[in-house]
Amino acid sequence: MTPQTLRAALADVVAIPVTPFAEDGRVDSAAHRALLRRLLDGGVRTLTPNGNTGEFYALTPEERRSLTEATVAEADGRATVLVGVGHDLPTAVDAARHARDAGAHMVMVHQPVHPYVAESGWVDYHRAIAEAVPELGVVPYIRNPLLSGERLAELGADCPNVVGVKYAVPDAARFAGFARDAGLDRFVWVAGLAEPYAPSYFSAGATGFTSGLVNVSPALSLEMLAALRAGDYGTAMKVWERIRRFEELRAANGSADNVTVVKEALASLGLCRRDIRPPSRELPEDARAEVAAIAGGWPI
Repeated sequence: MTPQTLRAALADVVAIPVTPFAEDGRVDSAAHRALLRRLLDGGVRTLTPNGNTGEFYALTPEERRSLTEATVAEADGRATVLVGVGHDLPTAVDAARHARDAGAHMVMVHQPVHPYVAESGWVDYHRAIAEAVPELGVVPYIRNPLLSGERLAELGADCPNVVGVKYAVPDAARFAGFARDAGLDRFVWVAGLAEPYAPSYFSAGATGFTSGLVNVSPALSLEMLAALRAGDYGTAMKVWERIRRFEELRAANGSADNVTVVKEALASLGLCRRDIRPPSRELPEDARAEVAAIAGGWPI
C-alpha cells in the first residue's frame, strides 16, 4: 500500500476487534472470524488485531500471531490491517516482522510498559521497530502525557514510515498543542480514546478515531465519522448522547470494565461468549441487563 492509502486508512474508524474465548478458555477462532466478517460487512475498513479491546496483554505470543494471521486472511483486501505490537523491544520487533510476513499493512506500537520511560528512550524504542519493518506503516500509541511533541517530530524525521499517531491522553487542549508541536500535517492523528473524545479531538486536528464500540454497532461509529468529516458536530453529538451511558460504564473505575462491557453487549446479542481473562473480570449480574438494553436499542 502507498503512504497515501495508509494515511487514508487511519483517517477512518479504526476498529479494535475483541478476542472471543471458548468455554475451555482458548481463543474461539470461529467466533473471531465471524465477528471480523460482521465488521467488514458493516462497512469497517481498518482492523487492529491485538489492540487493548482485544486483550493484548492477556494473550500469549502464539495467540497474537494467530489473531494477526486470521485477521489478514479474513480482511482479504477488504480492509487495512494494523497489528498491535509491544512488550520488550525484541518481542515487539519480532511481532512487527511477523505482521509484515503475514501480509499486514501497518503496526500500532503499544505504549511501552516500563516504570522508567525517558523521552529519548521512547524515541529509540519506536525507531528500532520502525527501522525493522520499513515496508510497513508505523503508528505509535501515545498514552504518556509527559511526552513532548518535539520527540515525535524527531521520530518522524528519522523514520518516514511512521505515518500516524494514536493519541490517547484524555486532554483535548494538550492534544492540540502536541499535534502542532509534532507536525499537524506530518502525521495522521487518530483520536485514541474512541467516540467519547472524537468530536473534541477532531476539532483540534484528528481525522480518525479508534473504536471498541464498533464491535457492537458499526453503524453508530460510522454515523459519527460521517458527521465529523462533514463538520456536523450537532449530529456527531447526537450519536455521542446515544452511546454516552455505554461508554461511561466502560470508563468507570479506571476503565476496569472497558472490554467487559463490550463483550457483555456482544453476548447479549448472541455473537460471542462474555468470557474475559484476568486481570479483567466478567460483568456482575446486576449490570448485565443495562448493557443488554443499550445494545438492543442500537442499529447494526
